Amino acid sequence: MEQLNNEQKENKGEQKKEGGDFRDKPFDNTIFIGSKPLVNYIRGVIIQFTKLNAQEVLIKSRGKFISKAVDVAEVARRSLEDKKAYIKGINIASESFETDGKKTNISTMDIVLAKG
Repeated sequence: MEQLNNEQKENKGEQKKEGGDFRDKPFDNTIFIGSKPLVNYIRGVIIQFTKLNAQEVLIKSRGKFISKAVDVAEVARRSLEDKKAYIKGINIASESFETDGKKTNISTMDIVLAKG
């Protein structure tokens, strides 16, 4: 009988759910910044540019994670100097939502890194 580790089981499940090999789908070049360590996000950006050959990577953040997104963009840009990576654009906005009858605004920021 075939022995599979947890990751292989999950991958098999994804293949069945999507109706094909999940690696055939186009990759998503968006990095969502959250509470994981900084190096995880930097590694994700670098992988997008080097291994997946992305031309642009979008770094998205909200609220208290905006400063972490700036750090990720700057460290990744410096690490990818040989690829001529640069900050193509920055978009700031605010999202508004209502919780328990109270209206709350949260800041958002998107940073686009591109390689030249």
